[in-house]
Parts: sequence; structure tokens; C-alpha cells
Amino acid sequence: MKLTAKGVERALKKPGRYRDGRGLLLQVISSTNASWVFRYERGGRERWLGLGPLSLVSLAEARDKAHEARKLLFNGIDPLEHRKAEKAARAAEPSAKLSFEEAARQYFDQHQQKWRNPKHRAQFLSTLVDYAFPLIGRLAVSQVDTPRLIAVLEQRHANYPDQRLWDAIPETANRLRGRIEQVLDWATVRGHRKGDNPGRWKGHLDNVLPARGKIRKVRHHPALAYSQIPDFMAELRGREGIAARALEFLILTAARTGAVIGARRDEVDFEQKIWTVPPDRAETKITGNQPRRVPLSDRAMEILKELPIEDDNSFLFIGGKAGSGLSNMGMAELLRDMAWPSTTPDRIATVHGFRSTFKDWVSETTNYPNHVSEAALWHIVADKVEAAYRRGDLFNKRRRLMADWARYCSAPPVSSAKVLPMRGAQ
Repeated sequence: MKLTAKGVERALKKPGRYRDGRGLLLQVISSTNASWVFRYERGGRERWLGLGPLSLVSLAEARDKAHEARKLLFNGIDPLEHRKAEKAARAAEPSAKLSFEEAARQYFDQHQQKWRNPKHRAQFLSTLVDYAFPLIGRLAVSQVDTPRLIAVLEQRHANYPDQRLWDAIPETANRLRGRIEQVLDWATVRGHRKGDNPGRWKGHLDNVLPARGKIRKVRHHPALAYSQIPDFMAELRGREGIAARALEFLILTAARTGAVIGARRDEVDFEQKIWTVPPDRAETKITGNQPRRVPLSDRAMEILKELPIEDDNSFLFIGGKAGSGLSNMGMAELLRDMAWPSTTPDRIATVHGFRSTFKDWVSETTNYPNHVSEAALWHIVADKVEAAYRRGDLFNKRRRLMADWARYCSAPPVSSAKVLPMRGAQ
């Protein structure tokens, strides 16, 4: 006879197994410990399938579960093996909670030791921060697919708005692709995603993107003519905000963007007027991974002394968020707003281009040797023999050079008009 609701209540008074029919039984251990089981035979063997405790599964629900088990048996499927397979499949399902940014940072934390060069270690995350996180950082790592990855590689570059990232800076873009591929491989092994890696090159992305060797060389960063520097700096000094001061400091030191926006107060010797840039932000190969000393002119020191200071924020040029530094796009956006024309037709000046402006000024208007200006730009010595014998950093000569550059930058404006004004240019 089949069980009834009252029959279930009576069964709880005495331990044992009570049949409902067609393999479904109520197994009572005590009045507070009872569960449903389904008995069946498979390959001549008796098997028992648990269907849940009586406290959670009603008689009607137990009958439904038993009915599903009978349907599996009818189709030649062992209910117990089916349950194991479903459990394994759920365990293999990628976690939707882990974002791509979280996966990248976990991968980075677990693999830091494999980068011997501090610069390369820092670059791994910096390229992802600049180009990948804004587009796919918050996306579940399991959802990063080929179309989304291609969108990252084909985004427009800030300095070359008419070009894809892959075409504008192919070397950096390919490294970005490789780093995304590594993160996704790690996520697959860790069980956070499954399937093929959309970041792989051979037999996949090579079908939609040109190889680096076949991409024409990108144009140099558009630079301001050095003759326009006095006028430009006069306008820049009239601008308010952290980005304006950071850009002025960058021009006065001929430094790179990454070094400036990452600068911290403890890197500056205010008494000796020296800024010491650690190797991971010097962005050049320095013998023995030594830090790079930068002489600071009087105007550069004035800028640093007048900067606002935020509690628990060590950055010199503080950002919009508490504890952060200036965004890598801050100076670029300011330049686009100022819209000064470069020596490249129909292009406005770029942040990196001011290093070329400095180099042109040194070469065409001063008697400083080439190797002194190259040292000021943190360029490595091309000649290996010369590099082996030149151990100093030409600091005193560079201090005089940068002081002369600062005086030129602070010279009275030649005119208040811009040549070929490009207001609103993109």
C-alpha cells in the first residue's frame, strides 16, 4: 500500500523502512532523522539512491524524484551515475564571480617571481590597466571571448585616434594579447572558464589581424616645434589643476608619462633637488637595474613644493580617487583641450612628443654633446663598447642642461597666437 501523510507521521514513531511502492521507501532512523530512498537494480546489483531528508522533501516531491529516476532507467541510464556526472559538470562550470581584472591580478601575484627585471614585472599589469581593464576588466573571466578580445586590440589609441591599437603600437598590442592569453590559460586551469583560449595567435587571431612584421611603421609621436615652447609654456602655466602641473613638470624633466604619474614624494630630495626614479619606472635598460637620477630645475622644484598633499597618498601628482595618482590620460586630455598643432600636418602635439621637442632644441640651439642629451632622455648607449666604458650618468652636465632648458621654457612668449589653430581637434 502507498504511504499517506498520516502514514508518514506514524512511521516516525518506529525506526525502519516503509514502502510507498515501485522502489520508493521512507527510511526512518529516529523521529528526527528520516529520509527518502529509491531502490533499484542495475546489472544484477541492488542500488540505493538518496532523494533527500523528510524535513526538506515531501511525500509528493519524493514521488516526483522517484519518477525521474525510473525515466532514466527506462532510457538505459543509471540514476546514481547520472547524479555523479551532474555533480562533476557543476564543479567544472566556470565561476561567474571572478572578473577578468581579478583573474589578472591573481595570476600576477602568483607569478611575480618569474620576472627578473622589475620593469618587465611592472609592465605586465600596466598594459592591462591601460588597455584591457577599461573594456573587459569587470567582465566575468568566463565571458571573455574572441569578439571582446578583438575589441580590446582594435580600440583607438589616444595619440593616434585614426588608428587601431594593433596598428598604432603593434609591439605593445601583441604583448597585451599575450598577457591576456596567459591570464585566460590560468583561469581555465583554475576552473574559472572552459573552452579554447580566444587570445591564441596561431590558427586564430592571425586570421583577422596582420602580423607585426607586415604593419607599416607608425608615425612618430606628433611633437611641438621647439620655437613654440615659450608660448605654449606661458599658456600651460596659466592652466590650473594637477594635470597641468604634471605636464609642465614632465616637459621640464624630459621624462616619460609613466615615470611622472607614478612619482612619489619619497623619491625627491628637496634639498639636493634630485628626483630618483626607480628602475621599474625608468622604462629603459639600466646597467645593474640602478635607479635613474633626474636633476630638477628651480621651476620644477617650485611645482613640487606647491602641489597639494593628501593624507595617506604618497603620489606627487594625486588623482581623482583617494590614495591614487594622476590618470595616465590626464595630461593627454589636457593637451587635446589646448589643441596646439605639432610639426606633423593636421596633428596636435602629444605628451610623448615633448621629448622630441627637447631633443630638437638641444641639437639645434645648444653646444651640448649628443650623449648628454641622450642621457637626459634616459636612452641606452647604442655602442656596446662605449657603454662598457661609460659608467657615470653625466649628472652634473645634465643638471646644467636641464637648467638651460628650464630657462628657455620660461622665456617671454614670442607671440600669443598659435600657428594653424586646431581647437576641437581630435
